[in-house]
Amino acid sequence: MSAVLHRKTVVITGASSGIGLACAEAFARHGANLVLGARRYVELCNIGETLEKQFGIRAVAVSCDVAKEVDCRALIQQAETAFGGIDILINNAGISMRALFSDLDLGVLHRLMNVNFWGAVYCTKYAMAALLRSKGSVVAVSSIAGYRGLPGRTGYSASKFAIHGFMESLRVENLKTGLHVMVACPGFTASNIRQTALNASGGEHGETSMDEGKMMTAGEVAERIVQGVIQRKRTLVMTRQGKLAVWMNKLLPAWVDRQVYQLFAKEKNPLVK
Repeated sequence: MSAVLHRKTVVITGASSGIGLACAEAFARHGANLVLGARRYVELCNIGETLEKQFGIRAVAVSCDVAKEVDCRALIQQAETAFGGIDILINNAGISMRALFSDLDLGVLHRLMNVNFWGAVYCTKYAMAALLRSKGSVVAVSSIAGYRGLPGRTGYSASKFAIHGFMESLRVENLKTGLHVMVACPGFTASNIRQTALNASGGEHGETSMDEGKMMTAGEVAERIVQGVIQRKRTLVMTRQGKLAVWMNKLLPAWVDRQVYQLFAKEKNPLVK
């Protein structure tokens, strides 16, 4: 348990599964109180109750679709009502996609941006006053796709590039306010994000296109995020492959184009061949 996080108030979006759920468990393990946001309210309530019993913390569940500004405002308001302030905001809620742009319904891009970009913007905006008072942390769970565009993921990559620009600007604006701004970029993580990824028409893909057994676990990602918050890190690029991709993309972008193409050509039912 970290004394730094004991009884701090942590708001987590997309907290009912995957990295969001793992973050809830990790912060609770360190003694933090939680405000959990997601669309699956009953499931969130069960998660909160379990964590309260297991770790002796307080957890509040809030039904929240981050694509809706009114829901994001209500999430933050309930956090402040319940705990009197906010110390850490984890913008985790997100969806993915898998389709070639030439085949894509543009509504898919709108949905990706509404959840992945605007959801983080809405929550951060309404939490800013509280975070500035506490000199707290705002975190965006992003991806290597925010550094390097990936084939079949035009909307996903665009949303993550947008988040990186937003967070970088926010960090510079707050260099002297005490606000900590961190972007966390896991490698490929074993979760349900590929099963729920949108296809060309906006339906769920329904199956993973990659070998989940070789990926980071959500728990590993969550603990690194917790440590990044404690240490007030600027950026977390969590895998060797990811760090290599970021650096090589700066040095030899055309070479990285070919490497990324070859990697995604090895997917199950590849979109590029």
